[in-house]
Amino acid sequence: MGGWADDLEEDGSGRGRVRERITGALERWQVPIYLGAIAGGAVVGLAGPGAGPRFLEQAINPALGALLFVTFLQVPAAELVRSLRAGRFLAAVLTVNFVVVPGVVATMLPLLPDAQAVRLGVLLVLLCPCVDYVIVFSGLAGARAGALLAATPVLLAAQMLLLPVFLLAFLGPGLADVVEIGPFLAAFGGLIVVPLALAWTVQAWAARRPVGAAFAGTAGTAMVPLMVIVLVTVVASQTPKIDDDLAEVAAVVPAYVAFLVVMAVTGLGVARLFRLDVPAARAVVFSGATRNSLVVLPLALSLPDRFAIAAAVVVTQTLVEVLGMIVYVRAVPRLLPDR
Repeated sequence: MGGWADDLEEDGSGRGRVRERITGALERWQVPIYLGAIAGGAVVGLAGPGAGPRFLEQAINPALGALLFVTFLQVPAAELVRSLRAGRFLAAVLTVNFVVVPGVVATMLPLLPDAQAVRLGVLLVLLCPCVDYVIVFSGLAGARAGALLAATPVLLAAQMLLLPVFLLAFLGPGLADVVEIGPFLAAFGGLIVVPLALAWTVQAWAARRPVGAAFAGTAGTAMVPLMVIVLVTVVASQTPKIDDDLAEVAAVVPAYVAFLVVMAVTGLGVARLFRLDVPAARAVVFSGATRNSLVVLPLALSLPDRFAIAAAVVVTQTLVEVLGMIVYVRAVPRLLPDR
């Protein structure tokens, strides 16, 4: 077939090459881009503290939903099924996140400030494994990032189901007076079920129609820009709260640093226990160390006013962790060198 069809095909491939170049440039520079987004969000938050609660907090959930949609779009339904069958790797990831991490947190809990709101914020963020930028940082360290990406829906569903159980175990029956089940169900639906269903719908559309494939390809380039939007929105909306409670928030920073150090060692131990190869082992270490601060933030924001500091405690973990991941990208390949 010639004529307009050839022109259309050539034009489409040209757009594809441009898209690949843009995506490649964003991926190469994503770490400094994320650091710049955090710095920019802090400046915006300090410059206009009144805008955070009124406007920016309302944008967090839609931005997160869009980010997770794009994340899930990279995981074909067949890959998710395959990840469920990847017995040793999935077992290692689930073990490090839902057996080892709660044990580490239980050991740290007596060392945290006594304020219940502060402890609740720490528990919310440390008990939930990351499902977004862990893919980025683990890939930079030569980990099997694709396997982690395929396991994301499983990790999200597991943490939403287990988090109330963990919080009840750590904080006791009084937790029912603080945390309501509604926001958990809303987060599960809005941040897991809806984005995942939309992603699979777009995948089916892309498999049948060229316009669907074009849309899916364009959406795939939005990962870094959406992460920037999420980081700017989150940091800008919460920086005034961190500034208001600086002393209490700063008290949890050593705990977050210690967590990163401990999880490097324990993650390595879990990977060796399951006899994983080097890329898979690196992925397990990153999964155990990175936490889901962006997704649990809406839960922290839904708490009663007397627990408002919990959201600032969650965001502080993001700031510590992003800096820690820069160290991890260099340190983990040395802990687990290529054979």
